[in-house]
Amino acid sequence: MDSWVNSAEVLGSDLPLELAGTGNRRAVLMGALREAVRSGRLAPGTRLPPYRSLAADLGLARNTVADAYAELVAEGWLAARQGSGTRVAERAAPVTPAHRPRTPERPSRPVHDLVQGQPDPSAFPRTAWLASARRALATAPNDAFGPGDPHGRPELRRALAGYLARVRGVRASPERIVLCSGAAHGLRLLAEVVGGPWAAEAYGLPFHRGLLASHGVGTRPVGVDGDGARVGELTRRDRAVLLTPAHQFPTGGPLHPARRAAVADWARSTGGLVVEDDYDGEFRYDRQPVGAVQGLDPEHVVLLGSVSKSLSPALRLGWMVLPERLVAPVVAAKGEREQFSSATDQLTLADFVDSGAYDRHVRRMRQRHRRRRDQLVAALERRAPHVRVTGIAAGLHAVVELPPGTERSVVRAAAWQGLAVEGLADYRHPGAKRAADERDGLVVGYATPAEHAYPEALEALCRALPPPPEPPEPPG
Repeated sequence: MDSWVNSAEVLGSDLPLELAGTGNRRAVLMGALREAVRSGRLAPGTRLPPYRSLAADLGLARNTVADAYAELVAEGWLAARQGSGTRVAERAAPVTPAHRPRTPERPSRPVHDLVQGQPDPSAFPRTAWLASARRALATAPNDAFGPGDPHGRPELRRALAGYLARVRGVRASPERIVLCSGAAHGLRLLAEVVGGPWAAEAYGLPFHRGLLASHGVGTRPVGVDGDGARVGELTRRDRAVLLTPAHQFPTGGPLHPARRAAVADWARSTGGLVVEDDYDGEFRYDRQPVGAVQGLDPEHVVLLGSVSKSLSPALRLGWMVLPERLVAPVVAAKGEREQFSSATDQLTLADFVDSGAYDRHVRRMRQRHRRRRDQLVAALERRAPHVRVTGIAAGLHAVVELPPGTERSVVRAAAWQGLAVEGLADYRHPGAKRAADERDGLVVGYATPAEHAYPEALEALCRALPPPPEPPEPPG
């Protein structure tokens, strides 16, 4: 590693820096800039010279100064915005020498939450849900207050059969529907009944892969591209494949029609099973909803659904639409008595669906999520036009694509800004080896914050993003 010692104070483009220390040039420059901010010599909002100018004045390589600027932006010391250059971050206020920290302190808990996975809890339709609960309790048969049926309440299974046929193109009678406490509960039951090995998308929920592994079912990654899962990689050895065909999680985009047909053909020809996680199929914004793959072949596709994204994960209500041959084994695996979801909650949801309240709530939330998605896109176009946002035609999250090699530093910068957000790498299957599948990005859950908190969360996100690349120098 190169060493560089220079204790002279240098006026780099009128920027007073004391370069002192041993180490590589970038580290020494970063230390000098941090010290200038801490001491107050560089006040919040101060504009720094372009990296080319500073590099010339200090006798450094341009890449050295550019990399130092980028790393300090990622750490939160500096902020970069296209059109206004690089400045000292507003949060980077000087501290007294007696309490001078070595590095900026990140908040002990996130102030802003853009982690995907749940809707804004304050959006739960309390009044309408209470009205359904009152009606459901008033008309509930006596057996609803006895031992539970592992199939689930017939009222809810009938309501779901009609709703899923109308909204998702599902072909199923109430007898094919088994209620559960969510998609994870359904996966546990299927793992026990079907066995392994399974194939799974190269990007997906690690929780689901871990859950299958805990039941002795290993997963093999199937590549993902702009048309969804590359189902041509499935083999006869795979007992099942776990897919998110309506809106690939988390990269976005529906499974291409040719691949939908191909995966149904694979299941028929091999006796395999397609497990369709329909986690947000109701939330389409820019086109008509994509019907469920289950409608292509009900005897070889299991549809998993829940109200976790549409209502609340606290309700613990989900469903499996099963091939006929799997109903009895799944019910047997579930046990003789329903233990997982409240019969009164099931009756309430049945009324909520039958009364039309569920449709009205979904329409209202679809409008709200679309508005938030548009706010995210607009903020990025205004503050960070050099990044690209994808996967925005549906769902409750989007992917902000990042320059290669920057994801980890941006996640750290977000944490320093008090923002909880996850990188794409968190969702990559550990067995995925194709370099073409690797992407840097953030998975931004725009449905999560409360309405009043969302604008500030977007501001924190924009502050954490890497600066735009500087334009090339004119020739000559």
